[in-house]
Amino acid sequence: MSFIDQHAEVFGVEPICRVLTEHGLKMSTSTYYAAKNRPPSTRAVRDAELDAHIARVHADNYGVYGVRKIWQQLLREGHQVARCTVERRMRALGLQGVRRGTRVRTTVADPGHERAADRLRRDFTATRPNAAWVADFTHVAAWCGVVYVAFVVDVHSRAIVGWAASLSKQTSLVLDALDMALWRRERAGRPVKRGLMHHSDAGSQYTSFRFTTHLLAAGIDASIGTVGDALDNALMESQIGLYKTELIKPRGPWRSLAEVELATAEWVAWFNTTRLHSAIGHLPPEEFEAIYYAQHQPNDALTINR
Repeated sequence: MSFIDQHAEVFGVEPICRVLTEHGLKMSTSTYYAAKNRPPSTRAVRDAELDAHIARVHADNYGVYGVRKIWQQLLREGHQVARCTVERRMRALGLQGVRRGTRVRTTVADPGHERAADRLRRDFTATRPNAAWVADFTHVAAWCGVVYVAFVVDVHSRAIVGWAASLSKQTSLVLDALDMALWRRERAGRPVKRGLMHHSDAGSQYTSFRFTTHLLAAGIDASIGTVGDALDNALMESQIGLYKTELIKPRGPWRSLAEVELATAEWVAWFNTTRLHSAIGHLPPEEFEAIYYAQHQPNDALTINR
């Protein structure tokens, strides 16, 4: 059918059917027109509707969602569909999720700095928001040079609570990310209380006197992983891997610090309010936190992003 459709204007339907029949592929003109005029099957109609939703969800989420996340999002929207069906239609549409690459190490330990003990001990769980934060930074190659981007992530909800970008990887970079996290929590009416644990690797920025005194002034307990062990900060390693895979690699080349900052701000907003996270029940981080506060502080309004 598709072959005849492609060549009918040049050769005509009847000659094509005759030649196909002569070569053992029996196809009459009446059969062709009967098939063309036959209404689409129920499955074909359903697939066409589903294809539109799958393409929309994929495009609306940076083109990074694979089968599982698109399936979960369709279920959230009320579409009753099997995962295998989503997989089949994504394959037909040529759509797939992104895959993570390897991460380049950016932080370097300073043996001259005293550092805090590892209080987190690879336990990347927390019973509430603002109980434990993890932090790290990465680099982005740009025409203007290297742009460094630092993040602070809440262990409970996986929300990116603070971030900063700079052309320098001095202590100010990670301090700005921390200050944003403190400011955003304060602005949202969820100020940080004493006892919050801030965990990072042993990079000199995080063990510096300036950063350490800033943590003390905010009533935050420092936690530092061992040198050269990525597993001690595996949650943050994973988060940066998502950032590089979902934003930086597919949308480059990057030209300037301002361009990276704007794109990062948009990606962080999407990540916190829309992106489904398997570690928290396939919910966006802010929705997960809203559910927590609704259960523990029922007088607060429950805001859910769908």
